[in-house]
Amino acid sequence: MSDPEMDRLLNEMSDLVDQAEHQAHLQQLIGMHQEAEPSTSQPSTSNPSTSRPSNSKQDVRWIKRDSEGNIIYGRPRSSRKQAGPSHSQSRKTGVSHVRALETSAEMTIDFPSVTAESFLQELKRSLGEDIHEDEMALQASADWSTRKSLISGWWEKERPRLVNTMVARQHAATRICQHCGNGPAVIRCCDCRPHPFLCGQCDVRVHQGQVFHNRDSMTLAFFHPLPPTTCVVERVLTQCERLVPLEMPETICGCLQVSSSVIAGQSIVVVTMNGRYDLRLPQIICKACEATWSPGVDDLIRNDYWPATSHYSTVYATDVLFSFEELKMAAPGMSSQAFLRMLDQRTVRFGRSGNITADSFRKSFLEWEAVRFEVDKLCQEDHFDCPACNPDMLAVSVDGNRKHYRFKSAARSEEKAIFDGVFIANDDDVAKFVDYVHTSTSHVSGRGVCGGQWSAARETSQKSSGKTDEEGLELAVCRHGVLLRALNMFRGEIFAYPLYLQKQMACKPVKFFAMDVACKYWPYLQRVREKCPELQDLLTMRPFLSVFHAKAHDFKCEVKWSGAYQEGAGSTLGEEVEQCNAFLSRIAVTTKHMSKAGRIDMLTIMAMRWNQQKFDNLASTLARRHRKAKIALQCQLHNLEAMKTVMDISDSQLERWIFDVNEWAEATTSPNDADVAAVASRIEELVASVKRRSQRLYKDSDGCKNPPKDQGGKKNRKFCSGEV
Repeated sequence: MSDPEMDRLLNEMSDLVDQAEHQAHLQQLIGMHQEAEPSTSQPSTSNPSTSRPSNSKQDVRWIKRDSEGNIIYGRPRSSRKQAGPSHSQSRKTGVSHVRALETSAEMTIDFPSVTAESFLQELKRSLGEDIHEDEMALQASADWSTRKSLISGWWEKERPRLVNTMVARQHAATRICQHCGNGPAVIRCCDCRPHPFLCGQCDVRVHQGQVFHNRDSMTLAFFHPLPPTTCVVERVLTQCERLVPLEMPETICGCLQVSSSVIAGQSIVVVTMNGRYDLRLPQIICKACEATWSPGVDDLIRNDYWPATSHYSTVYATDVLFSFEELKMAAPGMSSQAFLRMLDQRTVRFGRSGNITADSFRKSFLEWEAVRFEVDKLCQEDHFDCPACNPDMLAVSVDGNRKHYRFKSAARSEEKAIFDGVFIANDDDVAKFVDYVHTSTSHVSGRGVCGGQWSAARETSQKSSGKTDEEGLELAVCRHGVLLRALNMFRGEIFAYPLYLQKQMACKPVKFFAMDVACKYWPYLQRVREKCPELQDLLTMRPFLSVFHAKAHDFKCEVKWSGAYQEGAGSTLGEEVEQCNAFLSRIAVTTKHMSKAGRIDMLTIMAMRWNQQKFDNLASTLARRHRKAKIALQCQLHNLEAMKTVMDISDSQLERWIFDVNEWAEATTSPNDADVAAVASRIEELVASVKRRSQRLYKDSDGCKNPPKDQGGKKNRKFCSGEV
């Protein structure tokens, strides 16, 4: 179809659209005029087209207009300006309007059937383009199961053709070199696309420097992967030497540059994301003065390589180390041995041989992380200090993670951890503090129970005699989910461990100290303060019972200690450490079999990378929290005012109720009291507890799948407690 004919069709289509829109607008004006004009006479029967029953349903078409009253069309007007003068002149005459009035009913009925999709389909068919019915159905379908079935049907129908294509791809047909165009191609390089076929001479010329390209030979009528140290000479596979691509100095002495030559030096193993390469280091020799130059560790690091040993017989591309760290963050349970097995498979796939030593890789990776940590210290970057909590910190959440145990039968080594004391506190320092607290204070043995059946920590726990050494981690996290400090647990979750972390966090002002058993921990802290007056400053923090854990406590305990009732806590939940545990617990799959030093180093590295992710998303997270907090605050204030109106109470009376509830929570009653009044009071407390918890659980949602919509029409998915 020629371009003028295409323009003619587009112009005609534009005219039809314009006429339909004008007639729809004119019909609407006539209908509005008839409704506004009072008519007491009966409609004439001589013109049945104008007679209309009183109960007939009139079609309504909405017309968009701008601020000046002009119609806003749904289609662009660019094609209308290209119409010929005959069209524009015909529009200005009255004949066109009369014809439009006569055919207005027909146009309003026929035009909606010409949708954009049908017109586009017809236009493509007129141009000779074949549109598959399944593709159109796939685009038009809004049902997920329908789309999935159509996609599966397409793959099933295309599978035989894809099989034939894949088999044909393995055919090593006779080709001409795509670089020089002279000799027959004997090498296919998948990294040299779009010209992958080379002759022997071009292969040597191109891949003498590109040693990491994956090549296949075509000499035996099929594709065979080749290592970089193999080339094709007169259609025969020949061994050759390839050098590691490095940046080398232009001159090594005062002689002329032409007297220097590059030769193959020391053998070296280079590991990249494509596996292992057996190459040679370049060496420069001056024939005039016999001066030599060989690359050292500094030269390798400047070229993005990292040594695996002191004599650097094996080096890793830094991309391998970055990739392992990223995979470890995405899949914390993956071990270094599993990662290296993947690299070994890629080595075999591309025609090379040799394995990668797991011990050297693990040690090299940890040393690489240690150097990066020192560089960050020079740049004054602290990985365990939340920027949003400076200079004052609102809340610190502390909890134990028993999944981070380590077997006694794991690898034993006298090697000291690289990151000892950076994130996980030194075990000797923690042990001295625990012994000091226990010798200064006396604790009653037994089981501490808070409220109903909630089991609290026991200070008299002893070191486990089982198969574990470290029994877990005690973590301190800020309200933004940033890991601050940790320590190894050797005696279960005793109160002395969070006391040590609280003492460590007292270096900056902290307003709330959150725990899942704060109701049991705070009286313990007050008793310890009497024997250890140097811990007096810790009482400046306020106890904060985690909002969700408080649901398992007694109702009086929840009212007295829960952070949902603490003034100034805002939307703090005190459960931030659980989010970190969800990530760190997956690392325990591998760390429980590590040595003591390796476990500390790996946990510290993962904690630093976790915090880095938090820092990168901190701006958007704080903005989102601020917006949600404002919405929640307005909603709660609205509910409060509505409740005060319904119950007809004042602010002073509401404050008096709050004071009465706090006094009731402070009062202590024995649940074993046989007095009838005490039993009745206890029943009232339980009923009030059940009603209050039911109201908090279901005030914002009736179900987990279909929550109701708020005033803005959006689904309300807020937490049922602790938002404000």
